[in-house]
Amino acid sequence: MSRIVPMTPRNILGLAAGFALATGLATSAAAQVQGETVFKQQCGTCHAIAPGGPAKLGPPLKGMVGRKAATVPGYAYSKALSGWGQTWTTANLDKYLAKPSAVVPGGKMLVGVANADQRAAVIAYLATQK
Repeated sequence: MSRIVPMTPRNILGLAAGFALATGLATSAAAQVQGETVFKQQCGTCHAIAPGGPAKLGPPLKGMVGRKAATVPGYAYSKALSGWGQTWTTANLDKYLAKPSAVVPGGKMLVGVANADQRAAVIAYLATQK
């Protein structure tokens, strides 16, 4: 037997909140998939996520969001990035990935992610790689 729930303002707000949560989770999952895809296509040639895999041109990026730049042991960073002294926040990553050579002149990374939506997806993906 089903029960009809009256549409009171409280019930409408509850339904709206549930819908927003479900939509946000779906969007978040979709963004992570997009970020992983873009990472593999545009970043994966030079970077791995986890350390210990095959050597690549750039350092592995696991745990980079929130970490000080140029601190992965065993990777030979440029003097420019080593001297930059910044922490990889999402804002710093966004600026850096938009145009690496403008943010850290003299750094090794020359290719960024020009598309803002793709860049945001990659950053969201990297933030999940702890």
